[in-house]
Amino acid sequence: MSRPAFLLLHGAWAGRWVWDGVAPRLEGAGHAVVAPDLPGRPPWAETDAVTASDMADHALAALAGRAGPFVIVGHSGGGIIATMVAERLVTRQPGSVAGVVFLAGMMLPSGMGFPEACTIAGAPPPQGIEPFLRPTADGLGTFVPPEAAEAIFFQCADPSDARAASARLNAQRNTSWMIAPTWTAEGAGTVRRLYIEALQDRSVPLAVQRTMQRLVTGAGVATLDTDHAPQLSCPDRVAELLLDFADTCGRP
Repeated sequence: MSRPAFLLLHGAWAGRWVWDGVAPRLEGAGHAVVAPDLPGRPPWAETDAVTASDMADHALAALAGRAGPFVIVGHSGGGIIATMVAERLVTRQPGSVAGVVFLAGMMLPSGMGFPEACTIAGAPPPQGIEPFLRPTADGLGTFVPPEAAEAIFFQCADPSDARAASARLNAQRNTSWMIAPTWTAEGAGTVRRLYIEALQDRSVPLAVQRTMQRLVTGAGVATLDTDHAPQLSCPDRVAELLLDFADTCGRP
């Protein structure tokens, strides 16, 4: 297997910039990196009901002209899109997906949303950032107040980095974050997986992370003693885990 390229998928209210500390480290090790901005960000029209399927299509379009193999990495809600991209790639181009990584991500059974996983974990919604969200003026989306982002997403990062990241968060269309994956055992279910759990995560609580690991079995597990955004608080370690996983995916 040739050296895989990385497809890095951000979560809700964020953008490709969340990978700025990790992408150069992957590229420095000789891997191509694709990190698209996913749809669901403003501006939007009232009729623009961006869905998980639309987001997966957008991520696939970012891979145009690349044959793979790919390691798909989904942070937070980006884990849902990573699963759906893997499903489509496996179906269309067998052998094109080397593996999928969930970075404090939503590794969910097909058709299940995050609130249901929280309920199963004994941590019923609202959880994480949801109680702090504020509606956009048109009522079609939400945004994260900076002080809430610093406390819930980035509490382990350098304070100046946390403030800068909090200020860069954007509003998110509701239809693009209230989502669930669609996948099959014969598709994405055949792909090697790694779950990177974050012990101090206040957005996707550890109990929920571990419940998802029980619900979707077979993933390898790595543990970081950090917050919901390890790629900001410990980018070196995240890059190391991703590179190790990519190397493992190249072995039988």
